Amino acid sequence: MDAYVLDWLYLLARWLHIVAAIAWIGASFYFVWLDNSLEPPKSDDLKSKGVNGELWAVHGGGFYNPQKYLSAPPQLPARLHWFYWESYTTWMSGFVLFILVYLLHAEVYLVDPRVFLMSKFVAITAALGFLAGGWIVYDSVCRLFGFRDRLVGIVVGILVSLSVLGACKIFPGRAAYLIIGAMMATIMSANVLFWIIPGQRKVTATMRAGLPVDSVYGKRGKQRSVHNTYLTLPVLVCMLSNHFPFMYQHQNKAIALVLMMFAGVLIREFFLRRHKGQLHWWLPISGMIVMACVFVLIKPEAAPAADGSLLNSQGSEQAYAIVRKHCYGCHALQPTMIGGGAPKGIAFESVQDLERYADAIYVQVVQTKAMPLGNLSQMTDGEREQLGRWIRGRGVPVPTP
Repeated sequence: MDAYVLDWLYLLARWLHIVAAIAWIGASFYFVWLDNSLEPPKSDDLKSKGVNGELWAVHGGGFYNPQKYLSAPPQLPARLHWFYWESYTTWMSGFVLFILVYLLHAEVYLVDPRVFLMSKFVAITAALGFLAGGWIVYDSVCRLFGFRDRLVGIVVGILVSLSVLGACKIFPGRAAYLIIGAMMATIMSANVLFWIIPGQRKVTATMRAGLPVDSVYGKRGKQRSVHNTYLTLPVLVCMLSNHFPFMYQHQNKAIALVLMMFAGVLIREFFLRRHKGQLHWWLPISGMIVMACVFVLIKPEAAPAADGSLLNSQGSEQAYAIVRKHCYGCHALQPTMIGGGAPKGIAFESVQDLERYADAIYVQVVQTKAMPLGNLSQMTDGEREQLGRWIRGRGVPVPTP
């Protein structure tokens, strides 16, 4: 497929994915807040209709009075709004992105011989296995332990943590983080597809038929919905992580991700309790302490002292030769290895360009070794160190603890 067409597909899919995700997460957060903020109705008329909770709110110049029925309203309206396309669209657009970026270029994004040597086919199969297997195991745990919610939560947390450790042993850090995020997002969307919406449809059909409603459908849907809200922040940190190689390239990347996801759960728990009028400040404080531990855990080593031996023009040409050999295929005005322009508009056409982007080169190539992507050009540690010494010798500020 033409590279320009692929770039457009990538742009449109990402745009759709972000819009759908905002709609899904926004709706999810709103209804969780609403459910936890409802107050018992004071009006006898509302009580007689079966209203279990209500809330008065103001927004956009208007007043709103949402009401929740414990079982069913006396007369079920013909038209009901169902919240599910936000979930399905988010997952489908995300999977399209996963195909366009990771599966079509598996040899670049999913395979790194320094981590685990495998073929492109094995890498694709393993990545898809995490998505499908994560849902199968999670759903089996929920079926096995039923409504013992605390136990289910602990077991699911352990399974996600083990999945992170496994993914980081097989895939490069960037791909491992993304795959874990996609696995949890698959669980969330599958909860909507296989449990929440089917249960609501059965309840609605039973109500319309005038038959008694089995409460188990509501309990199951509620359980899976609660799981989804706890998974939201961990999924988001995984999806945002590709911008931060200092995290996904670190040797302790698996522990760092598990701790960051745990911090997200603690912070989400604070807001869930806050909706109910309970202030537990130890929750966000604990979350921030956990993140501070991650900060220390993956803190980069101090840059060695500058070496003045590479300050001459010969040293500059040697540094440029390394970049030209390993980076120019993508970072050029007219890249030969990728379609479109140079990533982030960074092109290395001269030594001056190296000096201009020296701090970024130091982080991506020397410090985190995130680039070249997948180390396809097989840059050696010696070449990385030579680049680092040249950058430090030029007096360019480099990241230090």
